[in-house]
Parts: sequence; structure tokens; C-alpha cells
Amino acid sequence: MEQKNTSIPKEKFKFVNGESRLHDTKLDTKPHSYFYDAFLRFCKNKGSVVGAVVIIFLILFAIIVPFCTQYTVAYTDTYYRTSIPRAKLFQSTSFWDGCEARSDSKRNFIYYFAMGEEAGEGHYAVKNQEYTIDDSGFYHYRLDSIHKVGMKYIDLTYAQYENLQQYQDKTGIQVIYPTVLLLNRPQFLPDQTDANYYYQTTGTNRTDIVYDENGDVIPVYDYYLASEDGDDQYTSRMRVEGEDGFIGEDGNAYYYTYAILSSTVEVRVNYYEYYIYYHSYVLKDGITEPYFVFGTTGNGQDILTCLASGARFSFIFAIAVAAVNLIFGAIYGAIEGYYGGKTDLIMERVSDILAAVPSMIVITLLKLHMGGSSQILVLFIAFFMTGWIGMASTTRMQFYRYKNQEYVLAARTLGAKDRRIIWKHIFPNALGTLVTSCALVIPSMIFSEANLSYLGIINLSSGNITSVGTLISQGQASLTTAPFIALIPSVFLILLMLSFNLFGNGLRDAFNPSLRGSED
Repeated sequence: MEQKNTSIPKEKFKFVNGESRLHDTKLDTKPHSYFYDAFLRFCKNKGSVVGAVVIIFLILFAIIVPFCTQYTVAYTDTYYRTSIPRAKLFQSTSFWDGCEARSDSKRNFIYYFAMGEEAGEGHYAVKNQEYTIDDSGFYHYRLDSIHKVGMKYIDLTYAQYENLQQYQDKTGIQVIYPTVLLLNRPQFLPDQTDANYYYQTTGTNRTDIVYDENGDVIPVYDYYLASEDGDDQYTSRMRVEGEDGFIGEDGNAYYYTYAILSSTVEVRVNYYEYYIYYHSYVLKDGITEPYFVFGTTGNGQDILTCLASGARFSFIFAIAVAAVNLIFGAIYGAIEGYYGGKTDLIMERVSDILAAVPSMIVITLLKLHMGGSSQILVLFIAFFMTGWIGMASTTRMQFYRYKNQEYVLAARTLGAKDRRIIWKHIFPNALGTLVTSCALVIPSMIFSEANLSYLGIINLSSGNITSVGTLISQGQASLTTAPFIALIPSVFLILLMLSFNLFGNGLRDAFNPSLRGSED
């Protein structure tokens, strides 16, 4: 049946956008570069961000601290060995105050308590001279690892002796104290030269301490009659309590010089004050007082300085080795993966032969062959000889993955040279994996160096050089008495390894080309 057209009036039609022109809407967003896109993905991984922050903190610690601390790696002190960590912020607490909790018999306790009684406030070996006594008669107190050194006998030249006396008179700080005759020192001493025994004892082998009516120890200083000339060449006005000028309450004067030799004199000094005098006024080396934030090693080195310097060396060394291995390994692996065939077969067999040789044997042979050469050079050559192989293998696999992609074939069809295809088209896509591998190589190098130093195969504790592994090795001998020596560098190494692993995982995901543009 034929259908008729119905006439529709024109007024029923109108333009929807009659007064405006239609055009595409401009996008407000800008395209991201490859690295910026990787950065955005990296920031979304919270664990990796934390790892990066920790790494930055450790690097800044290694860079800044050696310039801020008053000590150097070469610094040692015989008397301040295994000193407990001390932080000024916690001085009034029982945490990080440089003290250890002790429980002793009265005889052992009085040895440290008497130090404060003789030297006065500010030199308390027993913290604040506070203690408790239990029902068994044992004394419980906190022992200061700095002030427990107390008094020491030292030899000075006549000029040094005079200068020290002038320092006393100028500052009002007593450094030199009366001497004690050898026959007056307690017989129970394992070392009769211990200058801290200045008090009277009695009984068999003189093991019992004598106290006055106030319960204080009685000094047994060597003395001479005031009417006589002692001739000990001590003219300073700084004298112990009980002396009025040169004359004591008993009408005698104390000797401040134990022995006068042809060129030296032996005196008894408060070592804490002598330490300040010697470093600040004699050496003028910037050391103001014995103060160790992380304590000291068994050699009397400042752990904070050694750890920061060792970490700085480890970072520089590991980054240098990783950079060399990255460059050589990337070139070697790129040639393998791109050309393949016999080239790949021959080059891969060379890599297999080198990888089969244990690195420990390589290091040992190099050390024996190079003899007196630098330990750092030996370590660098050993790590380079086999360290690049892993990077080369990673690069090779990435080139096998990308060399037959369409964009590579298109570039080859357009006449691009091999060099341009390798470095312009394939290598950028493999960069993410290589960067991740390089980031993981750094902690691996540090850990390997620490192991070698710990085992003593490589010795880096010379001059102003040390390492984290060396510190751990030194702390092994004091695990029962001073565990912090090994604990502090061990914690540093653990933080370093964990943070680099988290950082590397974040880099792996960030540089993954398949995730580019992903919002997840």
C-alpha cells in the first residue's frame, strides 16, 4: 500500500546550537613524561617512600656528622674505653645517661663513691651519690662510665707541670691532687698504681676500710711538716679541702708530686679535668669534654664518629662500584642481547666462567698478590671482576624481550642504525629494571664489605678510615660487657638493608612500562 508523505511545517524545526559553533573540548591535563609518571607511581607506594626517607636520613647522617662531631676516627683514649652512650637530653633520667646499673659489696661500692667525695660535685662516679642498700648488704646504684675513671698518675715535664698549675690558678679548677705513698695503698689492690685508693684501710692485707665518726673515708695523703720544705715544686693555690693555704688542719702540708725525676715529675690528677685541660688548652683540637653520644669502642674511639665515617665510606664505595658495574654490565649485556647468536653464546660462556669463581677466593688471592696495596683498591677490583655479571645478565634479558617489538622493527625498516636502536629504542624501556637492580646492588655491596671486614679478610681500620663491619667486629669481643658497641652499627646495617629493599621494590613498579598511566 502506498504511503503518502505528510507535510510538516518548517516552524516545527529549529537548530539546537544555532548561535554557537561546535568544536572539540580542549583537555585541561598535560601529558606526563616517563620519569614524572614513574615518580607519581613511586609516591603511591608508602613503603617505598618510607624506605627512601630512611635512606636520605642515613646519607645525611653519614655526610654531616663527621663534620659536626668533635672527634675523628683516629681519636683513641686508653681510659675511656667502652664508655656507655650518653645524651644530654636524658642526663636527668636513667636512660641514655652514660650510666650502668650496678649491685656491689660495700668495699667495691665505696671505691666509686669515694671518688665523688674527693673530687666533689660534678665528678660523681656514683650518679648524684645516690644508692640503696638491700637486706643482704649489697649496694645498688648507677655508675657513671665517664667519671668512674677518677684519678690517674701521669708524668709531666717541668714546663707542663708549671703550665698545669697556672691553668688551675686561672680557672679555679683543681686538676692536681695530693699523692698517696705506695705503702699506704690498700694491699688488696690488683694494681698498686691505681690512683683512686686514697683512703685508710686496716685488717688482714688491709682489706677493711676505715671510716671517721661521720662515716666518711679517711684520706692517707703523703705529707710533710709545715716547718720543713717539702720541695715538691707545687706552688698553686688550688689545694684540697682541709688545707689553709699550704698548711693543713693538722699542721702538715700535702705532697702534690709523687716522684721528681731528672726531666719529669709524676703527679696525681683528676683525669676528667686533665682531659679537658689537655685537649682544650694544650692540643686545642676542638675537644671540649669527654662526651660520647653512642659510647666508645674497646679502643676508646667515639662510636658516633666511626659509624658516620664508616657509613660515608660504605656509601661512596658502594655507589662507585655500582656505577662502574652498571656501565660495563649494561654495555656487555646490550651487545649480548641485541646481536644474539654466536656473539651471545661466546660472551655468555665468558660470564659463566667468571661467575663460577667464588668472590671470596678472588679477594683472598688479590690481597695476597697485591700485598701492601690499598685494601680499598683490592676490594674495588674484586667486586668489579664479578659484580658486573649480574647487571649484564639483566640487560641481556631485557634486550631479548624488546628487540623484536613492533617499534624496533619499524625503526630498523626506516634504516636506523644498530647503535641508535640499542640506546634510543630498547635501552630506555629496560632502564627501569636496570635502575632497580642498581639500587639493590648498593646495599649488597655494603653488606659484602661489612662481612669481609667483620671476618677480618679486609682491614679498613687504619688512619681516618673505618667501616660498619669493622665496628661490629670490634664489638664482638665486648658482647657481654658492652653490647652497644656491636648493637649500634648492626641496627644501622639492618635499617640500611630494609630501606634499600623497600626502595628497590618501589623503583621496580615505578619504572614498569606496562604500568605507565595507571592510576592504581
